[in-house]
Amino acid sequence: MPEQPLLSLTGISKSFGPNLVLDAVDFELEAGEVQAILGENGAGKSTLIKILSGAYKPDRGRMFISGVEYRPTGPLDGRRQGIAVIYQELNLAPHLTVEENIMLGQEESRLGLVDRKKNLERIKKVLEFLCHPEISPDIPVRKLSVGARQVVEIARALASQARILVMDEPTSSLSQEDTRRLFEIIRKLRAEGVGIIYISHFLEEVLEIADRFTVLRDGKVVGRGLIKETSVEELIQLMIGRRISELFPRLPHQPGEVILSCSGIKSARMGRPVDLELRRGEILGVAGLVGAGRTEFLRALFGLDRLEAGLVVVSGRKFRPSFTAVSIGSGLGMLSEDRQLEGLAVRMNLADNLTLSRLKPYLRAGFLNARKQKAAASSWIERINIKARSPEQKVWTLSGGNQQKVALARLLHQEAEVFLLDEPTRGIDVMSKAQIYELMGRLAADNKAVIFVSSYLPELLGVADRIAVFHRGQLVEVRPAASWTEASLMRAAITGRESDPVITGERP
Repeated sequence: MPEQPLLSLTGISKSFGPNLVLDAVDFELEAGEVQAILGENGAGKSTLIKILSGAYKPDRGRMFISGVEYRPTGPLDGRRQGIAVIYQELNLAPHLTVEENIMLGQEESRLGLVDRKKNLERIKKVLEFLCHPEISPDIPVRKLSVGARQVVEIARALASQARILVMDEPTSSLSQEDTRRLFEIIRKLRAEGVGIIYISHFLEEVLEIADRFTVLRDGKVVGRGLIKETSVEELIQLMIGRRISELFPRLPHQPGEVILSCSGIKSARMGRPVDLELRRGEILGVAGLVGAGRTEFLRALFGLDRLEAGLVVVSGRKFRPSFTAVSIGSGLGMLSEDRQLEGLAVRMNLADNLTLSRLKPYLRAGFLNARKQKAAASSWIERINIKARSPEQKVWTLSGGNQQKVALARLLHQEAEVFLLDEPTRGIDVMSKAQIYELMGRLAADNKAVIFVSSYLPELLGVADRIAVFHRGQLVEVRPAASWTEASLMRAAITGRESDPVITGERP
């Protein structure tokens, strides 16, 4: 009798109201296998994961673990039966410590009391396994960077000793070095017989780490096969239903006069002051390891973190970014790397999110003209190609890529002159990425300016005009993108040393 798959899903279907999100999905995962589930935002991947975890119940279909029917009553029951999920949007309690987050629901106890010594031993072992022993179990999660929180999320899943591990965009906030370490961990787990479902929009990662793939489009399985027998181009075609002509579309633009200059900008969270100039019609990429100071610099520039020193000049106007209202009024717009906590008011609708930073056009005698506001929001929804039913739809119900477009559309509506974008393509699909790259190009062509932080080196090389590198809180080098390679960027990010430019004569 042939051995049963570790996990088997047959005919899984799920609807939300009139919307059929999953349509008779079949899926199998073997022990000791890494299988990628691919698809655009909105293809049904997250819904399938939530059904697997026990957060949602399928309308139809059956699930089996090693041949035994699996019908979880909730996420905790799913975890107890051997399934751990690392969600794309971090699912941590920010007010609790690292220890409390990792052990929540699986605490070691003795005589009815929590055995903290055993908990700490277990946590220490997991964090060392993840090559992050420096993360203190006692620190509140809210004080960690997004990348460190991602490590805590992974540690929580590993601490549960799951037989099936689901990773939804696990590297979206990780540096290349942390991604390499994660892949080493995945290979160890695979060798120990753990089945891993891997979801990522970084297709190069999928080709490196996965054994097989399944592609969803509009809630249906449209392709599956062996990774070694396919290519990035074939995967993209399956995901979007057609070939994509240009992954990094570039619109003609020419950097002009200086629009922004900062002198001695330093916040309490930054290692050293930063001096930088940005020109109209320029896209400046910012590279560096997680925690190197990239995000801290943008936050100081926008007034989100308390400034210790420095001034900013935008379009000839000098100001000190002490408050975000001052920065917005001076022409700065910022997209946070954490769209759930800072980038969006997810419980509000699209119209409110799109217009919050510039409500004046819709106010009359102190009252909001909701009809006019919704009409403007509808226009932005169409212009930015946001997949939404109406301006009244709640933002939390949108896919990750469409949420990101809402955050970008707000900056456009705000009429910003300088766009500060922190990981603007984190956790979104290939097509949405290409649309955001094109939007950045349009901004530069329209004489705006863009600073964007990214941990994904190919997009920095493919989109930016110049690239700045941060290392341990310090800006160490800025030069044209054409003189960088992935290797030289990583070298500068890791060592902080300037290296001889690599002149290629053409853009990578």
